[in-house]
Amino acid sequence: MTGTSPRGGSTAFFAGRTGGRVSTTCAALGAFAIVSSGLAPSAVAADVQAKQWYLNAMHAEDMWKISTGKGVKVAVLDTGVNPGTSSLKGQVLEDEVPEAVSYKATEDYDSHGTSMAELIAGTGAGGGMQGLAPGAKIVPYRVLSKGVSSIDKKKTPSLPDVIKAVADSDAQIINMSFGSDLIDPDVEKVVKYAQSKGKLMFAGTGNDAGSKNFIGYPAAYPYVVGVAAADDKGKVGSFSEFGNYVDLSAPGLNIPYWCDATFRSYCNEGDGTSMATAVASASAALIWSAHPDWTANQVLRSLIDTASRDWPKNKPSNYLGYGLVRPRKVLEDSNINPGSAATDPLSFENGTGVTGVTASPSAPAPTSSQDPKNPAGGQTSAAGSTSESSDNTTMSVALGAAGAVLVIGGGAFAVNRSRRKA
Repeated sequence: MTGTSPRGGSTAFFAGRTGGRVSTTCAALGAFAIVSSGLAPSAVAADVQAKQWYLNAMHAEDMWKISTGKGVKVAVLDTGVNPGTSSLKGQVLEDEVPEAVSYKATEDYDSHGTSMAELIAGTGAGGGMQGLAPGAKIVPYRVLSKGVSSIDKKKTPSLPDVIKAVADSDAQIINMSFGSDLIDPDVEKVVKYAQSKGKLMFAGTGNDAGSKNFIGYPAAYPYVVGVAAADDKGKVGSFSEFGNYVDLSAPGLNIPYWCDATFRSYCNEGDGTSMATAVASASAALIWSAHPDWTANQVLRSLIDTASRDWPKNKPSNYLGYGLVRPRKVLEDSNINPGSAATDPLSFENGTGVTGVTASPSAPAPTSSQDPKNPAGGQTSAAGSTSESSDNTTMSVALGAAGAVLVIGGGAFAVNRSRRKA
């Protein structure tokens, strides 16, 4: 991979975060870095499901009465997935990984991939993490190799080869909770191929907004949905990278994860666009299961159309994209119109390129999660939707120079930042 493209940034990699503090323990994994928390073994979660605040906020129990994600396969491209945790027993389709790209797919050397798989499709059995789409199945792949032996590095399949293999399989969703600021033409080419095969791809936008805020790949490639992270109050994480490649946002702060590869305990307060990406993938799985005849374009369009926002849909935010995912709003509407099966809902973004640092001098990029103020110094008003006032989970959003109120279950949030067109 090279960084010679004019769309590339510096050679830094996404940093991890733990408990709201920047962690330097999450370094580059080969050419990529995972985009979630570092390790905090001292923060053991006694009751991991009680820490998964977003399940209540998103009305998971209500959604599961309609859809659990059954029949949908999610390819998790990561550090590998351990199929032996109590929450993943019976959930990992290791026999469906093509032999050519199967090297240690079910041996997770870091615990990151297993955490993402549980956030997506964990059953919660044995006190394990509860996935948002517990009826979905996971197809595991190892594409990251930081910290493994030189032999393992050589045998770890390349990202283009794995994406190609998934594109040729019957898995519908590809979860990529990692990123780099380097552009790889081979990855970009195979991403387009996967899109042509009807796959829906999600990737974290990155965790370095507080300093470099470089453009993150694969999230910034055409046809990959870039996902930003929000906390339980709806505040966009100060680390969550912003730019016009942010397409959607999802809960990604204060979320449990496996502490390490011993899989003995969970840790609290994991922060990262990794977690947000997994929640977004699970949201898509819930919808696709309920509407198996829909295409990837229709599933994504339904997420965009129902996302929580209070700005024009044709002017997505640089920080939250089209808004916070609300799969319940799709599932509860039996008459919802998913639009054209063949039309890409991100055709404008996919055709115009990306920009990274998008804040103007009068509207600086966010550097903290404190309540924001607008450039004129006045607090931005919090707007809600009268048609959706029955929801009771209100969340405020910190967007640098723009403030808002957001509701995960329903309602809207106001913001005066729009994405800059390339």
